[in-house]
Amino acid sequence: MLGPATEAPADIIPAGDRSAPLPLRLWHYYRAACKAGTDASVVDAHFALYALAPVLIGRLRRLPLVVHFQGPWAAESAVQGHSGLNIAGKRLVERAVYRRADTVIVLSYAFKRLLVDEYRVPPWRIQVIPPGVDLAAFHPGDRRAARTALCLPAEGPMVLAVRRLVPRMGLDVLLEAWALIRSRFPEALLVICGEGPQLGSLTTQAARLGISPTVRFLGRVDEVTLALTYQAADLAVVPSSALEGFGLIVLEALASGTPVLGTDVGGLPEVLSGLDPQLICAAGNAPAMADRLCTMLESSSNRPSARQCRDYAQHFNWEATAKQHRGIYADVQSPPRPKLRIVYIDHCARLSGGELALLRLLPSMHSVDAHVILAENGPLVAKFLQAGISVEVIGMPDSTRDVPRGSVRAGALGHLHVPSVARYILRLAIRLRHLKPDLVHTNSLKAALYGGMAGRLAGVPVVWHIRDRISSDYLPNTAVRLVKAASRRLPNAVISNSQSTCDALGDTGMIQAVIPSPIATTFHARGLAGRPGRLPGALRVGIVGRLAPWKGQDLFLRAFARSFPTEPVTAVIIGSALFGETAYEETLHRTVEDLGLTGRVEFRGFRDDICSELALLDIVVHASITPEPFGLVVAEAMACGLPVIAAGSGGPAEMIEDGVSGILYPMGDALGLSTALSRLAPDRALQDSMGAAAHIRTAQFLPEVIARQVMATYLRVLDLPDSELSLLQ
Repeated sequence: MLGPATEAPADIIPAGDRSAPLPLRLWHYYRAACKAGTDASVVDAHFALYALAPVLIGRLRRLPLVVHFQGPWAAESAVQGHSGLNIAGKRLVERAVYRRADTVIVLSYAFKRLLVDEYRVPPWRIQVIPPGVDLAAFHPGDRRAARTALCLPAEGPMVLAVRRLVPRMGLDVLLEAWALIRSRFPEALLVICGEGPQLGSLTTQAARLGISPTVRFLGRVDEVTLALTYQAADLAVVPSSALEGFGLIVLEALASGTPVLGTDVGGLPEVLSGLDPQLICAAGNAPAMADRLCTMLESSSNRPSARQCRDYAQHFNWEATAKQHRGIYADVQSPPRPKLRIVYIDHCARLSGGELALLRLLPSMHSVDAHVILAENGPLVAKFLQAGISVEVIGMPDSTRDVPRGSVRAGALGHLHVPSVARYILRLAIRLRHLKPDLVHTNSLKAALYGGMAGRLAGVPVVWHIRDRISSDYLPNTAVRLVKAASRRLPNAVISNSQSTCDALGDTGMIQAVIPSPIATTFHARGLAGRPGRLPGALRVGIVGRLAPWKGQDLFLRAFARSFPTEPVTAVIIGSALFGETAYEETLHRTVEDLGLTGRVEFRGFRDDICSELALLDIVVHASITPEPFGLVVAEAMACGLPVIAAGSGGPAEMIEDGVSGILYPMGDALGLSTALSRLAPDRALQDSMGAAAHIRTAQFLPEVIARQVMATYLRVLDLPDSELSLLQ
């Protein structure tokens, strides 16, 4: 370490003084590190600048190297306005050390993504270990006593921010938000602890906003005072706008029993979402921050209790963190049995069926080191990060990525898309060569084509996951011929989500497996809990899925109107239009009016929590007018213990035993659907018995069951013996 260190423990070696010139500091540090490492087995570096010489040219270069990535040094310098040459030099130093590391430890999956994206560190060499918190130093206390000790008002709401006073911390946005809530909470006090170059501008801003009397800057405080400020506050806020790796102050506040409001930046959502997703607000948005602060200050019921905060913080203890570090030190000396390194490729970052299926599958693939590459940024990225899944975005031009499948006809794509796709395939192949995975798994039809080509160019085996019917009732003939021809050349194996999907593709001459999509365990748990009975006449019949012509929402409305012309039954449509299909959504609203259903149809739009939406329904209808490849929403509804009425073709017909676990009707037949609705709606006993049978059937779709089947396919592709399956799982 660098001094001064007047009271350093015996095992801490001061290697120089921070006030000395940089070259002298580096020289002293190099000598001390080489001397201290004489009997070392592992090198653990915490700052790239001082580690550079010892681990690259010193005697330590022969030892296994573990590096802690505390934050992007160069990027932070850029935010602070340093020169381009300064930033470039720092980035070179960082890259040299990180690429030399056997393992890089980061605090969050957000920082893992940054290392992969910006520094090109292979994801297989990055381990995520959240920090611990000193539970003895930071603990709940008497709020009034803490305020008295700090000479703060004993009464009134108090919000605390502990931050370095630099632009990326978002304190300017917090002051803007504070000005917006002052009229509702005139006695509230904002306390800001920390020092930095932004103190003058923040003080000026507070005066300009007229909030100076309600804002106190305490400057840098010692740990004892810091613990008291956490105890004194009703709420802590972390308003970061960029480069927030984790936010240790979040854990310190929670350990003190103080709830925290954080922004959706970096690792903050990862640490806060486990306690309460409502503790996260949009970064840089003062009105949104003010609204959330008001809600949390209005009532203690709108925020986690002190006990809930403390209990949650106890999961982040230093004993568990130290144990994980010891495990990594052991692994870099004697590497364990490696996991399979799989790159998953998808063109879409939206929360569509195939993407949700992948999101549910990967956490159960315990013997796979998974890395996802998406062709766009979107909500799926945050979902993967929150689930602890490594993700990277290699952007494809929107005009190419979003080409509708219906336009794949001879001469219809235009000459611009071919070069764009070719360039993307080359970029992806180069990236795969760098990553050196054991296998590439494509998760969408578009990804199957460009990902399959990239995998072949990189010399990596490819598994296609086909979730679409490759037939003329689903795709243009040109696209059908293209996909079928490619299926005999690009993949080493094809996974189909149903027998119907497999049959439509036909024999590829490759390994083929039929594996259904997984459902979230929350759906099955909901089914185990049973369905609370509803009051007579309160029947709710719903349809779930993307609003698209082939999904048959218009058919559902016509059948519903025929079955319930006057009865007090509500139709519920859950889903939104995607991929330029908004005109169809407008047509549905007109259909409601034409059928006289105004006031009896709820358009719920896109819903993230489908499980909660299903809990409000009595019957689910699946009305696709072309055979559904699988029907994930059918499986989800069945898992919840709901009776489902579905078209008797495609994947749903494979899931539902007609008359036992649901009802099948002739596809596209509004009269047949109406007949099924009229049969099931008045019979509560039949609804319950079908729902119970449906729930039992979907135990086969749980993620851990599906993961074993997918892993078995990987082993076949890699020509590994079946005995490996039990070892890998």
